[in-house]
Amino acid sequence: MNFSMIKYILGWVLRLEAVCMGLPLITAVIYQEESGFAFLITLAVAGVVGFLCSYKKPKNRTFRLRDGFVAVALSWILLSVVGAMPFVISGEIPHFYDALFEIVSGFTTTGASVVKDVDALSKCMVFWRSFTHWIGGMGVLVFVLAIIPMENNSSGTTMHLMRAESPGPTVGKLVPRIKQTAKILYGIYIAMTIILIVLLIVGGMPIFDSLTMAFGTAGTGGFAISNAGAGVYAPHLQIILTIFMILFGVNFNLYYLLLLKKFKDFLRSEELRAYLAIITIAIILITINIIGQVGDLGTALLQSSFQVGSIITTTGYATTDFNLWPQFSKMILLFLMFVGACAGSTGGGFKVSRLTILVKNTINEIKSFVHPRSVRVVKMDGKKVEREVIQSISSYLVIYLIIMVLSVLFISLDGFDALTNFSAVSATFNNIGPGLGEVGPMSSFADYSIMSKGILTFDMLAGRLELIPMLLLFSPSVWKK
Repeated sequence: MNFSMIKYILGWVLRLEAVCMGLPLITAVIYQEESGFAFLITLAVAGVVGFLCSYKKPKNRTFRLRDGFVAVALSWILLSVVGAMPFVISGEIPHFYDALFEIVSGFTTTGASVVKDVDALSKCMVFWRSFTHWIGGMGVLVFVLAIIPMENNSSGTTMHLMRAESPGPTVGKLVPRIKQTAKILYGIYIAMTIILIVLLIVGGMPIFDSLTMAFGTAGTGGFAISNAGAGVYAPHLQIILTIFMILFGVNFNLYYLLLLKKFKDFLRSEELRAYLAIITIAIILITINIIGQVGDLGTALLQSSFQVGSIITTTGYATTDFNLWPQFSKMILLFLMFVGACAGSTGGGFKVSRLTILVKNTINEIKSFVHPRSVRVVKMDGKKVEREVIQSISSYLVIYLIIMVLSVLFISLDGFDALTNFSAVSATFNNIGPGLGEVGPMSSFADYSIMSKGILTFDMLAGRLELIPMLLLFSPSVWKK
């Protein structure tokens, strides 16, 4: 384990977080809020410690894959611990375990909250909650790779970091150099965010709301910025948010293909077609199912579109209390929680690509019983999927299910009903936010015990980092030098 290199990376993460805290500090100055001092104190400490850890590049830059996974896991934990301090220092979320749950939910773009009265929070704290969605959406280390001075590294440091943090079964390079790939991804991310902000402002949404709602949409996070939720905005603003939630759930590599005018390659994506097909079918089924309850087709279509886009992309915004919908519609939303968005997007969940590959492999296995001598391969976008990838996805599914079952089992000690516990784990593990039952869109996770909040906090980090980086922290062999 190259501890000196890991310390160097953690130092850069702290420096980045210190810079990011400047924005909520400015917000506090604009709104003349005393709680802004909490950001000033945290910013100063993080900046100094970060500089001391990273001002000198280590001599030994050998960086293995396990080093990359551990560095990413520790980076996200450190980022969350430091990010929670303004809540605690200001007293707006006085208990550290609650503040940690809240900020982990922010950085992992989950949107699950322990805050019962969002309107009681200061503007700078609301801004910080939403901004953490945007920071964590594309990935903290992806941004660090775009700015950190690692150009001459030939040991694979950047690739290992990117593989550990990027969501999805595979990570590829858009251009030969990973540093340039990181810049391209963040360039697309920033451009789409700016377009969304402009459209919301032009549409009549207040500037503060436009910024915070755009941060949550881009990062597919979903923290509510008021007790009223997203339902207070006009229908045309809800439509804009719906469209962009779905757009941010698309693999960003496909947007790069559009920039290169490779339209055939873009349209060839099976994951994109499956993603859009699932969304369309879900919207139609829910619209038909709730039209009698809602009253008219237009409202039913608007509500179903928004909630389907919000849940499958793991954003978590809500314009209505879907906890009151018929069971059929709620079960569709529960299914979408597990499906998730596309690989390489800012969305969470199991990922459409994994699901597509598993379905294709299962069909091939069934056909092999009929024609045992036939040789069948799984293909995605016309290319063969290697057996190692299929085995990796199968292993991922097993670990995924084990963590799900254990998490539901342990938080059941708190005495909530089965639907609440199952949806709470589903909502946090898949980085969605609101669940069903007692953790529905109009409720919070505040009533869970400290132990349960700790388990759900781990689930959020494990879900965002694709399980392995967090699990490796518990392996003694990983820590050997």
